[in-house]
Amino acid sequence: SVSLSLSLSVSTGAGKSSSGNTILGRDAFNAASKQPVFLSSVTRQCRKKKGKVFNREVTIVDTPGLFDTSLPASTVKREIAKCINMSAPGPHAILLVIKVGPFTNEEQDAVKQVEEVFGKDAWKYTIILFTQDDQTAAEVERQLKESGPELQEILRRVNHRYHILNNNKTNERGQVLDLLEKVEKMVGANGGQFYSNYTYQQVVRMLDQREEELRELYQKKLEQEVKAVESKYEEKLKEAREERQQVEERLKSELEEVKRYYHALESGVRHVVEQTVETDSLEKIVKFHQTLRLN
Repeated sequence: SVSLSLSLSVSTGAGKSSSGNTILGRDAFNAASKQPVFLSSVTRQCRKKKGKVFNREVTIVDTPGLFDTSLPASTVKREIAKCINMSAPGPHAILLVIKVGPFTNEEQDAVKQVEEVFGKDAWKYTIILFTQDDQTAAEVERQLKESGPELQEILRRVNHRYHILNNNKTNERGQVLDLLEKVEKMVGANGGQFYSNYTYQQVVRMLDQREEELRELYQKKLEQEVKAVESKYEEKLKEAREERQQVEERLKSELEEVKRYYHALESGVRHVVEQTVETDSLEKIVKFHQTLRLN
């Protein structure tokens, strides 16, 4: 099977989450239409989902709106850092999701920020994903031809690579196959490589280091917990006579649970370090991870 990593970007309300659901063929992301009014049209956290589509292993990273005025700039910046973490070592394709219609000032500014986040070379790995409701393909093509110079310039930068997706017709799987084939054609033109730059290379090194540090820490904690449990039961075993077998079984059960707990933490280490940024301390990551597991 083929493995593809896709990053969904650009403004809020364009249908990024719905597009992710359409591509994966399931309700993987919380689309705006299914959220409460006070959360509508806003992906507030970067999210990553995987699935097998047309015999391809597809990973999708859904980003928060890059130009969302309802969120503090520091929050958006932090979530974008997480998005880069989640798509490391780099996406095969960056899908700029724009709703068919007038190319708004918000979308123009958001596209500028995409270049700032990913760099100019990212255009070679980018496809414009136009989302539409129920217009015919001919109507959409006409609108694109009549669009202003700003959108035409973006299309020129991506070498006129674009795809039209109708998120109201998720059952029409052919439109998803068409998109994946366009992505593969672009990837082939890029030598079969995913997009990367200095930032991604630095992120990969940081993630690998954090993952190793966290694994080592959990291994030490596991050894400490095992010794503590054995010490606790040592006195009980000395005192026990008729109940000795019961105490031994309880000791064995508790040791197995401690090992299971830390092995479960270790199995989710990569997921957790992807959600942290470089300024986060290891202690903060551990606390967050343990809370995540307990919930």
